Amino acid sequence: MLTKKRETSIVNADALLPTKFGEFRIRAFHDPDNNKEHALLYLEDPTKTPLVRVHSECLTGDAFGSLRCDCGPQLEASMKEIQEHGSGAIVYLKQEGRGIGLYAKMQAYALQDKGLDTLDANLQLGLPADARTYEMAAKMLKSIGYDELFLMTNNPEKRLQLIENGIDVKDRIPIIIVPSEHNLSYLRTKASRMGHLLEV
Repeated sequence: MLTKKRETSIVNADALLPTKFGEFRIRAFHDPDNNKEHALLYLEDPTKTPLVRVHSECLTGDAFGSLRCDCGPQLEASMKEIQEHGSGAIVYLKQEGRGIGLYAKMQAYALQDKGLDTLDANLQLGLPADARTYEMAAKMLKSIGYDELFLMTNNPEKRLQLIENGIDVKDRIPIIIVPSEHNLSYLRTKASRMGHLLEV
């Protein structure tokens, strides 16, 4: 069952957040290691193993509805499924552009416009293919007693890093978004070159 060990030292604030998918609580965190702020949307039912999505910020997809990626649809699908499940969380990490930041992401977009895939665009800029880490995600989940969960992801690295940081991932739940002409190449690159568990 879930434990209720609290890591209050990393918590900033906690409040109610009504959304179009239902009511969540939202908790803000300050990460002293890199001076970034992260958010946790959560819905608690101690009788159920929580369903969790670890989601890295994507301004273009989450806020502006970009069709170049599947980030926005993944976020919305996750919020809906967590509400239907009745227990769970969205860990929203300030890791724009797979951790390279918004400015570099736009530089990578420009290279993609010239024919490079998402992986080669990052490498062309001298940047890592994926700079994200998930230690903070584990701390955020533990702050609400979530040390045992179902993880919604297609990325095996998220599962591995959460396990390494003390989270018992009971199962991986695929998150399937129908491809479009705008993100098909992006999804194929994730599947064929980055190890994501997708059938495109």
